[in-house]
Amino acid sequence: MTPRLTFKILRKDLVLGPRSSIFLWAIILPFALTLVLQVAFGSLFNPEPRLGIVDEGNSQITVQVEGTEGINLTLLDSVEELKTQVERNDLDAGLVLPAGFDQSVRNGERPELQFYIGGESYASSRIILTVTAIDLVRELENSDAPVTVDVVSFGTPGLPISVRLVPVIVFYALVMAGIFVPGSNLVEEKEHGTLMALLVSPVKIGDVLAAKWAQGTLLASVMAIATLMLNDALGPNWLQVIVVVVVAAGLSSMIGLLMGTFAKDSTIMFGLVKGLGIFLFAPTLFYIFPEWPQWIAKLFPLYWILEPIWVVSIMGGSISEVWLELGVAVGITVALIPAVAFVARKVQSQMAAQ
Repeated sequence: MTPRLTFKILRKDLVLGPRSSIFLWAIILPFALTLVLQVAFGSLFNPEPRLGIVDEGNSQITVQVEGTEGINLTLLDSVEELKTQVERNDLDAGLVLPAGFDQSVRNGERPELQFYIGGESYASSRIILTVTAIDLVRELENSDAPVTVDVVSFGTPGLPISVRLVPVIVFYALVMAGIFVPGSNLVEEKEHGTLMALLVSPVKIGDVLAAKWAQGTLLASVMAIATLMLNDALGPNWLQVIVVVVVAAGLSSMIGLLMGTFAKDSTIMFGLVKGLGIFLFAPTLFYIFPEWPQWIAKLFPLYWILEPIWVVSIMGGSISEVWLELGVAVGITVALIPAVAFVARKVQSQMAAQ
């Protein structure tokens, strides 16, 4: 293998890469998945209660709700508009604060409080908004709650679904950029005859494979880091995250190289990716459903790269906590080199015979 020739092939692949639809899709996919999974599913599973208020007397309750995190507040001018939005499920609940309401409460009176609840609102949103309204009125009255609640938590607090979906998005970034791009690129070179043209020149098969692997590693690293940044999951130890991501990208690219050398044409390449898709994707399910037995995830090769990314970037851990996983990932990468070389020699022999 000649580094100068490898670099020339790599430069050519990076320059011509944007002409490939697969290359472009590898860049677009993390952004598209972030939009779909984080915006759509994140808002579905973690909705903020939506409260509308018609304040006819500059109530202190409105001021306090505005400063409360986790409640989406909408101020309206008329009671009729408030009712309409609650009926349309544009709001989970509506509160009408008449003029002089605060003073009436402080004077010990019992003014009427109009509180509307949407029939299609989530039960959790109803509870939050109802309890919040009661607490705010009690604060105006300057009275204590009739009971004291002692909250005791058992176990580790669960992570929101938006966080647990990050490994899924990172997985697709690594698969598309690290596996699909170098593998399909190699297959296209076979189909178009450019690989054979390269091999009759001073370029060796090792130069070509090294360039494809470097292309996949570089692109997968960039897209995985971009994915983590998009999802606000890069973490405080960003230098350690880069190391972990590069190891993950190296393994992904080596798997792509093995598929690319084995596949004779694009049909077989797509078949391999589709057939092995569930096998590769399986470890991500254990981050979405943490109650599943975690030891099963270790049976899949991509677990050993997803777990370090999860610990160091998303959970804010140290690289020293995942040295075993990183060692296994590097070991798998090195172990695949002889397999790639063996298949590549067979391909080269077939081309020479032709």
